[in-house]
Amino acid sequence: MRPSNWYSKLAKSAAHFCGRPKIFAAAVGIIVFWALSGPIFGFSNTWQLIINTITTTVTFLMVFLIQNTQNRDTEAIQVKLDELIRATRGAHNALLDLEELDEQTLQEFLRRYEHLATVAREELAHGESDTGTPEA
Repeated sequence: MRPSNWYSKLAKSAAHFCGRPKIFAAAVGIIVFWALSGPIFGFSNTWQLIINTITTTVTFLMVFLIQNTQNRDTEAIQVKLDELIRATRGAHNALLDLEELDEQTLQEFLRRYEHLATVAREELAHGESDTGTPEA
């Protein structure tokens, strides 16, 4: 098993597990229990340190888990979008893998499409159709 493969499987399983309503309810329950135990422990530094340590550790680990899940989801969406572009007649294949372009080139594409949107809205306001391709 490749190192990244075991991590991806672990992250996916952990994200699925942690995303359940019962786990959220359990986390809320732990916090409520901790808050209610404050008077018992005199709201001591140790009492505060326990929740701070737990929440910091969980937050630290969840950042990596969320980032892994987000990266995987984003990559899957990009592949699906690339396939739609590739399979659509008249679509510009130059838009494939657009997320990998440098910022300047990406901004040039953005300006072109903002211009197309502006023109289409103006045509629509004048009762014209806003469908079709500009090349036609």
